[in-house]
Amino acid sequence: MAVVTGGAGFIGSHMTDLLVDRGFAVRVIDSLVGGREANLKQHAANPDVAFERRDIRGLAPDDTLFAGARYVFHYAGIGDIVPSIERPSEYMSTNVQGTVAVLEAARHAKVQKLVYSASSSCYGLAATPTREDHPIAPQYPYALSKYQGEQAMFHWGQVYRLPVNSVRIFNAYGTRSRTSGAYGAVFGVFLRQKLAGTPFTVVGDGTQRRDFVYATDVAAAFFAAADTPMTNQVWNLGSGNPQSVNRLVELLGGERVTIPKRPGEPDVTWADIGKLQRELGWSPKVSFEEGVAKIVAEIDYWREAPLWTPESIAQATDTWFRMLSTGPRG
Repeated sequence: MAVVTGGAGFIGSHMTDLLVDRGFAVRVIDSLVGGREANLKQHAANPDVAFERRDIRGLAPDDTLFAGARYVFHYAGIGDIVPSIERPSEYMSTNVQGTVAVLEAARHAKVQKLVYSASSSCYGLAATPTREDHPIAPQYPYALSKYQGEQAMFHWGQVYRLPVNSVRIFNAYGTRSRTSGAYGAVFGVFLRQKLAGTPFTVVGDGTQRRDFVYATDVAAAFFAAADTPMTNQVWNLGSGNPQSVNRLVELLGGERVTIPKRPGEPDVTWADIGKLQRELGWSPKVSFEEGVAKIVAEIDYWREAPLWTPESIAQATDTWFRMLSTGPRG
């Protein structure tokens, strides 16, 4: 049996699919702040998949949800840059203290492995390709909160001998990615714009590249990180083959409009995945072209997503520009 926190969310629901395919009973916990119960509809009639709508911060150390669990995959948390700048306490509470609650429940249940969903944003404006030993330099509270959650996880591994591993995700994409929230992930923004027939809002000249890795490949990497005797390890997870925003626009097809480049965002994200490949035998299976085609085939999923325009993006990212630009803070 396995527990998936945030299991009704983007990556968590794909993780649930993989576990079911491998014969696991799965207990899913999700507050539905970012996740959607509909992401688990394919398992609705499966008695081996149980869903509970709960906030991880309310977990008790002896929570029965974790009883008998072999693995715990911890995805629950809140994302986005702008809200984290506006509400840093909420991010620390959920992503750090919430993680501690999960760690305590996993510790008392004596799970065989907990795998933490970490963020490559901990590296900040990193040199590329980025290795796991790159200096840590979070640029905004979301990045800091995810890194501190990771540090708590390793501390529980050190002090309490809880078997833990961490996977730092670069740019995950795929079906079921979020359709709401503050301006953020490029896929959610572009897919809704494509449905509406409006221009794609391209940041800068579109030559910036992101290390996109497809959701099913992400789930496979997490399972490998659990199903290994190795503990207290961290691995970078990407495709190792960054793609430009211009290439994404080309694959989606449509007009574009340029919006200003944002402070604190790297020109390139690029995971050095050599450690992951060597130690866990993992490699990405889904090419960028295949992944985009899979998403477009299910584009109606994003029909109710917010439709972003240059004007609404400027308003939503005002805090971003004011707080992360160089110069005195107001």
